[in-house]
Amino acid sequence: MLPGLKDRKYWVESLTAIARPVLEHLARRELKAVMPVECAAGCESDRAHFSHLEAFARTMTGLAPWLETPAEDPEEEQLRREFARLARSCLDAATDPESPDYLNFSYEYQPIVDAAFLAHAILRAPGELWDKLELRVRQNVAAALKQTRTRKPFFCNWLLFSAMIEAALRHMGEEDWDPMRIDYALRQHEQWYAGDGAYGDGPDFHWDYYNSFVIQPMLVDIIRSVGSASNEWAAMAPAIQRRAVRYGEILERFIAPDGTFPPIGRSLAYRFGAMQHLSQMALQHTLPAGVCPAQVRCALTAVIRRTLAVPGTFDGSGWLRIGFTGSQPDVAERYISTGSLYLCSAVFLPLGLPAGDEFWSGEPREWTSVRMWSGQPAVCDHALGE
Repeated sequence: MLPGLKDRKYWVESLTAIARPVLEHLARRELKAVMPVECAAGCESDRAHFSHLEAFARTMTGLAPWLETPAEDPEEEQLRREFARLARSCLDAATDPESPDYLNFSYEYQPIVDAAFLAHAILRAPGELWDKLELRVRQNVAAALKQTRTRKPFFCNWLLFSAMIEAALRHMGEEDWDPMRIDYALRQHEQWYAGDGAYGDGPDFHWDYYNSFVIQPMLVDIIRSVGSASNEWAAMAPAIQRRAVRYGEILERFIAPDGTFPPIGRSLAYRFGAMQHLSQMALQHTLPAGVCPAQVRCALTAVIRRTLAVPGTFDGSGWLRIGFTGSQPDVAERYISTGSLYLCSAVFLPLGLPAGDEFWSGEPREWTSVRMWSGQPAVCDHALGE
């Protein structure tokens, strides 16, 4: 087996191991009854309202591209079809008001976040996660997303959550999709651009991975989805894309020769979800010049292996435990719970590329930090615009 296909097999095994407990239990309408809710001490009663939608939506945002792309390998294709069927059953269970696992889209603010991750998943896999749904489920999904409109998002990256929901509603053919929520998010993030490919999280710049957890992937995909609806939005696309490419370049350089990356900023319990944006750049064939797909595959594989190899990452039933690596309960901010952790699935986006794509078929290549730290010929790094 070619090295890239061995990597792909490992990625599929890792993604499905992470996703299976969430999808199987929700499809059986028993997620609330079975899933543990680990969180910071004293936050148990609060986070129990939100953790189940977090787990489902965040799992789906990383799983979606793989579900959308038929696999060439028969064993993988059988697995993909199984998970696609599970995902559609989960969409039904999560949005059916009569379901014991009807999830919270309406209480407090957190559902705005995770409705957006679910909306993003639908935009990433419309064929499997929308077109194949029966009408009743489509209506329930749209109604669930609209429930988030009763609360105002916070003045930070949360504006993109509302915008992503509206972009998905537009794709679904909902006539009452709200362009103002999209316009406001796009314009504010233009004002919050901090330079060299990075945005502030609101008016202030933070040293964390929110440009990768949320901001850059959602900006890119919102503008791809709705840009044709407005000449002003379409005009924003080139700058959004240039900045996205630069930020992807930075993330690739963050990955050390041993597969580690800097543990800086909040939400470190999302683990290698911090690499979502680099994964999206690979999925969309928009990697920076001089960064080849195979080196990104090798870098991300090193990150995944390094992270999942730490004991304590999963509990005895296969659920993720809080930690940057392994079990580290003190990493949890007050908004973190078991469901939050499933944003790590976003690193697996390139599984949406067919096995014959250069990302998977290319010969193994050393990534930037490997070359730099081994004294090989190197290329200067420059800020965007220099």
